[in-house]
Amino acid sequence: MSEPTSPKPGQIGWHDLTVEDADGLRAFYEQVFGFTSMPISMGDYDDYVLLAPDGSPVGGVCHARGENTGIPPIWMSYVVVEDLAGCVERATAGGATVVHGPRSAGGGVIAIIRDPAGAHLGLYQSAPAPDA
Repeated sequence: MSEPTSPKPGQIGWHDLTVEDADGLRAFYEQVFGFTSMPISMGDYDDYVLLAPDGSPVGGVCHARGENTGIPPIWMSYVVVEDLAGCVERATAGGATVVHGPRSAGGGVIAIIRDPAGAHLGLYQSAPAPDA
């Protein structure tokens, strides 16, 4: 098996679900699909990375609180972009609205848009390398 590669701009880089009760929903996905979970400390509570039976990350289940307040309770896909600000500008010029962010997350910055048809999509730009 080859080593995993980082998603490139234009590819889906992550999926997560933001809900009121991430603990309960995490348990649901563990029971139904055999996932395990890795807690990610958010200070006074944990969000979770779901792991497939082989240990590979599948996505995340997050609480709808703190920085995640207001994110819709849907499985959100995040497209990797090179320039988040430029992508948001092009999206809004094309009729999208920004419903969350931009803000720091996952070692980079994210924003969530609603496209002209009403579908939500996350955008993710990784942080530049320290020597960049």
